[in-house]
Amino acid sequence: MERFKRVLAGPWVPPELGKMPFLWASSLTFMLWQYFFKPPSGAELLAVVATVILFLPLYLYSFWVSGVRAVVCILLTCLIGIVWAPWNTGAGTMFVFAAGVCGRLAPGPNGYRMLAVVLGLATAAGYLLSPMPTVFLLAPWMIGTSVGVGSIMEGGLRASRRALHRKQEEVEHIARIAERERISRDLHDLLGHSLSLIALKAELAGKLAGRDIDACKREIADIEASARRALAEVRTAVTGYRDSGLPGALASARASLAAAGVALREEVEQFALAPALEHVLALALREAVTNVVRHAGATRCTISLALEEGGAVLRVLDNGDRLRAGDEVRVGNGLTGMRERASSVGGRLVVSVKNGVRLELRLPMMETKEIA
Repeated sequence: MERFKRVLAGPWVPPELGKMPFLWASSLTFMLWQYFFKPPSGAELLAVVATVILFLPLYLYSFWVSGVRAVVCILLTCLIGIVWAPWNTGAGTMFVFAAGVCGRLAPGPNGYRMLAVVLGLATAAGYLLSPMPTVFLLAPWMIGTSVGVGSIMEGGLRASRRALHRKQEEVEHIARIAERERISRDLHDLLGHSLSLIALKAELAGKLAGRDIDACKREIADIEASARRALAEVRTAVTGYRDSGLPGALASARASLAAAGVALREEVEQFALAPALEHVLALALREAVTNVVRHAGATRCTISLALEEGGAVLRVLDNGDRLRAGDEVRVGNGLTGMRERASSVGGRLVVSVKNGVRLELRLPMMETKEIA
């Protein structure tokens, strides 16, 4: 009842249908055609007007329902046609309206089954009740069949569009979640590395404060530069771009390891990298060096980058003694982020322990050309 009241309050038909339902309602004029040849009595004319007044709300309501309510609308419309069959051959148009409502049962076979019921009721009413069966059945069979089939097909298309729209919303939702996770991983890697460097330099500046003022000032200047660089990296991470790329990550690694007193050995080949791969390698290098500085207790670190078997291979090795051969590396947010990023571009990350921690990241490169 509440839905019926809402329909009467407007809008009367779904907005996506435009004004067409009002044009379709003009088919009610079929009930008037016989009166051009035989004028109706006052009672008959009153009955026609009352029928139209009762049918129009039911007709408008049928555009808003589905399932059982649609079946009720179909049967009530057929009942109006059956009641009028003995007196009005144009009442067959009611079965045309009923056939149109069958589209509310799509998708699936129920719409076609209900259309068969409508045509069966029209045929029975025509041959059993109407004085002119052929004229009565002209509208249901010639117009109602095409209207019903078209309505059912359109109903299936509308259901498909709704399903597609829901899928698009799901994809957009998943994309938003993936973007938030990407930003979370990037911020963890960027801030973890930068803050570790700032903490080390601040500790060193504190030790130098009473002994070497000039060296202390240099460290404080480096802290300021690192903080500004971290701020810039956070801003670019949010938009998904990296201005410094792998060279910037290597420079930052040198500064971090030097501040921590870790000797660095570089074996980095120069070759072209796709932006997506460079992004993954740069963040993996940052996280790996951060782990060396924070957790390894190492005095030496080797960073190598090379082309092997058509792929880019990054290796970070340290001589830390906090883990022994066979020990399991605890997987935190940093390693999880590295694995997820590597997997997203078809790569593979392996972390093992033997005379220190060995990190190896392999990324496939289909069209990589070595720079001369």
